[in-house]
Amino acid sequence: MPDLPDVVLWSIPAFVLLTVLEIVSYRFHPDDDEQGYAAKDTAASLSMGLGSLLFDAGWKIPIVAIYSFLYELTPLRTPVLWWTVPLMLLAYDFFYYWSHRGHHVIRVLWACHVVHHSSRHYNLSTALRQPWTSATSWIFYLPMIAAGVHPAAVAFCGSVNLVYQFWIHTERIGRLPRPVEYLFNTPSHHRVHHASQGGYLDRNFGGILIVFDRWFGSFAAEAEQPVYGLTKNISTYNPLKVATHEYAAIARDVARATTWGDRLRHLVKGPGWQPAPRTDSPAASPESAPA
Repeated sequence: MPDLPDVVLWSIPAFVLLTVLEIVSYRFHPDDDEQGYAAKDTAASLSMGLGSLLFDAGWKIPIVAIYSFLYELTPLRTPVLWWTVPLMLLAYDFFYYWSHRGHHVIRVLWACHVVHHSSRHYNLSTALRQPWTSATSWIFYLPMIAAGVHPAAVAFCGSVNLVYQFWIHTERIGRLPRPVEYLFNTPSHHRVHHASQGGYLDRNFGGILIVFDRWFGSFAAEAEQPVYGLTKNISTYNPLKVATHEYAAIARDVARATTWGDRLRHLVKGPGWQPAPRTDSPAASPESAPA
């Protein structure tokens, strides 16, 4: 097993310090155009982050078992060397792009990821608002395991990717030099991703790099002021409800569906999908329409 550090664990002191510094910066340099911090919202984000550490420990058990099984089956082996690690990080970022995109356009996956978008604030504490049901991403990284990348190396790449994205959750940093903005995910690009306006929806899925969004047509530059949150915001700071509200909404829609096809589509279509009105229903007949 490669001897790789737990990047997330080592980064926790930096997460705390930078969040405190950002809070202090709003105290001494407020900006009316920025959302800043709100006590209940920040507490909810921190609770979600702490909870995710606990639940992720459980989810990792079956995922590691599957990865290890596939790793033993493949005849390929990718060594962990100074020049292969950057290639692994690049590969992980590529598959992260598709995982992230999938979690926005497939509703049962969105039910997990929606937690991260549920805050109407955008600050470093928002980066810690992580789901408790993160057992839906592992399948996207199976090609790395099949290519002989050790499961511990995949986990390391995931940790690096996650830690990188912490600092881009801020309104305190404007646009960076053009080459940086062209290649990398930045606070400006990620503010677009967290915005709820129509032109910003489902854009900028990149983790470390933004070039995949440019290549695959999902890039949008920051123009108008982002409005953060969901198209239909939730009015709760209860961590349990934050973690499960979309699953509950899916369950209600599936229960109301009248066909098995619609029940399936409620799971695999986009978050806003609803079945077309039945042409034989009273609501759809011309006679029932108001004058």
